This record gives sequence, C-alpha cells and structure tokens, in this order.
Amino acid sequence: MSEYPSILLENAVNQFSSLPGLGRKTALRLVLHLLRQPQSDVEAFADSLTRLKHEVHYCRICHNISDTEVCPICQSTRRDRQTVCVVENIQDVMSVEKTGQYNGLYHVLGGIISPMDGIGPKDIEIDSLVARIVPERIKEVILALPTTMEGDTTNFYIYRRLAPTGVKVSQIARGMAIGNELEYTDEITLGRSILNRTEFKE
Repeated sequence: MSEYPSILLENAVNQFSSLPGLGRKTALRLVLHLLRQPQSDVEAFADSLTRLKHEVHYCRICHNISDTEVCPICQSTRRDRQTVCVVENIQDVMSVEKTGQYNGLYHVLGGIISPMDGIGPKDIEIDSLVARIVPERIKEVILALPTTMEGDTTNFYIYRRLAPTGVKVSQIARGMAIGNELEYTDEITLGRSILNRTEFKE
C-alpha cells in the first residue's frame, strides 16, 4: 500500500523529487504548498515551466540561455567584443556577471572534458569556440573553468586548439580553492580572480 493517500499526490512528489537536491520530504512540502494555492497561481506556475521548455533558446553564438536566437550579451554594442570568457555552464555566466568586473563576451562549453564520465572534446562546445576567434577578431580568451583535474585538462586542450590562431589565452587567478566551482565562489573573490588573470602557460 502506498504511503500517500492519493496517486496524483504521489506522482507529483515523484516528479519534484527527481529534481537535483530535492528529497521526497521537501518534494512533499512543495506539492502540498501548491495544493493550498489558488488555481490561477498553480496554472501560472505550470505555464511558466511549459513555456520555458518550449520557448527558451540557446544563443547560436555563445550557447547561453536566451529568449531570442542571439542573447542580449552577444547583441550588445557596449560589451568588449574582443574578449571572450569561457565557462563551463550557464550558472557560471550569471556568477561572473554578478561581479560587475567583466564586460566582454562569453562562450558556454556545456560541460568539461571528463573521460571518467565519457565526456570528450567533441561532446562540448570547443569547436564552435575555435570557429569564433578569427571571424569575430577575438584578441583574448579567458579560461574560467573549475580548478579541478577535469577543468585543467579542458583548459590545456582549449589552449592547444587555440594556439594556431595566435589569440592571447589567459586564465583566472587561482584565488579560489582547488576544486571550487564559479557558481559557489563569492563575488569579491571571483571578481578579483578575473581582474588578476594570468597568461595561460603549458
């Protein structure tokens, strides 16, 4: 016999608990909270998720999330268009933007090289990064990847791929502890790491 008094309730809990970081107790609290809300609020909540899935775009240039085919950052004429900051994921773009210390463009890899997880260079957006350098007249590529073995491996691979283009390749200063991800680094530390970036060397 199910521990839930309703199959619909159990199904909803199962869906919520499938989200990262949500256990079944928290999922149950959220579902019960929604049940207590006005019908219009719940429908608006569901509609926002449906529209997110159907209407969100990944920028065709940098692969950031956007409401349009090209994201506002790539469209902006106020950004430094000769500098590109390479990050692992979309959360990292948001983290760097919060520092207010960077005004260039971005390139979201969508992951990092991790042979243990079966992720190779062709599984992330490295080819599209290399393809941007000459046409966009990029002068500097800043590597802002996690300070982990996988992050360092990805940095080195990108550096080797970019070498023939002659573009300057730098990496954020190691102000973060080894293993830290940009998403969980405080804004002051991350901002200083960007400002104090150093030239990448083998």
